Amino acid sequence: MKYLVGISRIFVGILFIISGLIKLNDPMGFSFKLEEYFSAGVLDLPFLEPYALAISIFVVIFEVLLGVMLLIGFKVKFTVWSLLLMIVFFTFLTFYSAYFNKVTDCGCFGDAIKLTPWESFTKDVILLVLILILFVGRKHITSILGPRIKLLLFTVALLLSGAYAYYVLNHLPVIDFRPYKMGANIEEGMSIPEGAPQAVYDYAWRFKTNDGDKIVVTQGEYPEVDGEFIDVETTEVQAGYEPPIHDFTIEQNGEDFSASLLQESKLVMVIAYDLRKSDPMFSEIKKVTDFAIQNHYKVIGMSASGPEISEKIVAQYNLNFEFYFTDETALKTIIRSNPGVMVLHRGTIEQKVHHNDLGKLEFTNDYPQALDLQLKKKLDSIMVLDQKYRANPSAETWPKQIEIDSSNLEFVEKAIEMYGYPGKSLVGESTQEVAWYVIQHSDKIDQYIDLIDNAAKEKELPFKRYAMMLDRHLVRQNKPQIYGTQGMSYFIGTPDEISIIWPLKSVDSVDVFRKEAGFEDTMMENAQRMFGPDFEFKEMNVSDVEALLNKMNQSTE
Repeated sequence: MKYLVGISRIFVGILFIISGLIKLNDPMGFSFKLEEYFSAGVLDLPFLEPYALAISIFVVIFEVLLGVMLLIGFKVKFTVWSLLLMIVFFTFLTFYSAYFNKVTDCGCFGDAIKLTPWESFTKDVILLVLILILFVGRKHITSILGPRIKLLLFTVALLLSGAYAYYVLNHLPVIDFRPYKMGANIEEGMSIPEGAPQAVYDYAWRFKTNDGDKIVVTQGEYPEVDGEFIDVETTEVQAGYEPPIHDFTIEQNGEDFSASLLQESKLVMVIAYDLRKSDPMFSEIKKVTDFAIQNHYKVIGMSASGPEISEKIVAQYNLNFEFYFTDETALKTIIRSNPGVMVLHRGTIEQKVHHNDLGKLEFTNDYPQALDLQLKKKLDSIMVLDQKYRANPSAETWPKQIEIDSSNLEFVEKAIEMYGYPGKSLVGESTQEVAWYVIQHSDKIDQYIDLIDNAAKEKELPFKRYAMMLDRHLVRQNKPQIYGTQGMSYFIGTPDEISIIWPLKSVDSVDVFRKEAGFEDTMMENAQRMFGPDFEFKEMNVSDVEALLNKMNQSTE
C-alpha cells in the first residue's frame, strides 16, 4: 500500500498541477467551457453563467494547489477529501457529457490536449481509482518538510497562481494553443490536406413493399428494392478529418468576404464578440485604427452583435471602418479579449493584442505620406452614391442618379484641384478607384484622361482602370478601342436587339493587351459577362457601326 500510495501521489499531484496550469494559462477559455456546461441544453443552470469566469479562476487555482499540497504533504486530510469529491463530480460530469453527447470537449486540458467525451470519462475513472488508493492509504502520505516550509510553499504557489491568472486575464494567454496563434495562417488552418480521412455514413433506406416496410442499409449507394421509397436516415459511423479552423467567416449582408479579405497584405481586425460589453474601450480603438488607416492598413471590425449595435458604435465613436459578422464562438476562440486586435499579412497572424496592450501594436508605412482620413471617408460615401441606382435603373430613378453624379463630380474636381488625383498614397488601396468611377460616369473623360494616365503610371491607380477609360475615350472620338472593354446594345426595330463589342484596333492582339494591362479575363469572357453566355462576337470596323446606326435610325422613323 505504501508503494501504491507513493506512485499514485506523484502521478495525481503532477497531473493536477499540469492540468491546472494549462487552464490557468487561459481561464477565460475555461469559463467559456463552463458556460457551455451551465447552459439549458446540458446542466440547465443558467443562473451560474454570469459567474463562470469567477468559478473558472477558483477551480483552476484550487486544482494547482491540490496538486502542490499532495506532493508536499500539506493538509493531507483536506487534500485527499477535496481530490475525492472533485474527481467524483467530474467523473459524473464527463459520463453525462459522453453518454448524452452534450459537450464534445470537456476542456480538461484546455486547448492543449483535446479529448473526446469518452476519453475524458476514461481518464477520470483512472484518476478516481488512484485517488481512492490515496484516500484509503492517506496515513502513508508523509513529508520530510517541516510545517513552516510546507506553509511557505503553499503560500508561494497560491500567490504565483493568483498573479499568473491576473496577468493572462488582463493581457492574453502566455502560451497560445489555439489554431489562431501568432504565425498561423487562417486559410491554411481551414484547408483539408490531400488524402485526409473522409467521413463515413450509414444510409438507412426505408421502402414500402408488399411485405410491409423494409429498411436497407448502405454507405451511400441507392439500393435496388422492389417497393416505394419512403425516406432515408443517415448516421455517421466514422468521423472524417476536421480542419483546425472550420467555423471562420467574415460576413456582411449574407455574403462571406473571408477569401478576399485574407488576401490583404495589411489587414487589421478589431474583434469584439459582444459590442455591448466592449463599448467603453472603443475610444482607444478609434485612435489605434485611425493611425493604422493613415499607414495604409485596411481595418475591419468583426462581431457577433447585430448591425443595429455595430452601427451605433461606429456613429458614437466616429470609427473609420465597418463591422462584419462572425460566429461568437469563433471570435471567442480567436482572441481572449473583448475587444482585441489582430494584424494579418495575407491571412498570417503577425500581431495579436488584448485591448489593454493596444500601445504595443506596430504599423509600418511603405508610403511617404499618411492617408487623408477625411477625404477617404467622403470618397467612400461617394462610391456608395455612385452605385445607388445604377444596378437597377428605371425612368423614375435615373434622373436622381444623374443628379447624384453631378454632385459627385463637383466634389472630385475640387479634390483633384487641391491634391491631384486622389489615389492609393492619399486615400488608400480600397478607395483609390472612387474618383476614377466618378469621372468614368461623367462627360469629362476627355478632360481627365491624361490625369488618369499619370495616376496609373505612378501606381496610384490600377493600370486596367486607365485602359478602360482610354477605351471609352476612343469610342467617344469614334476610334477603334484597344482593350475591348466597351460594348453597346442597339435596338433594330422592336423588340429586336443587337449587342456588339465596339471595333477593335487589333482583334488578334486584344487579349495580349488585356493581359499586359492587368485584366484576368479575355475579351470574349468579358463580352459574355456583359451580354450573356450566348453572345457571339462579330468583327466590325467603325464604318460598320455607322451603317448599323443608320439602319437603326431608319427603322425608327
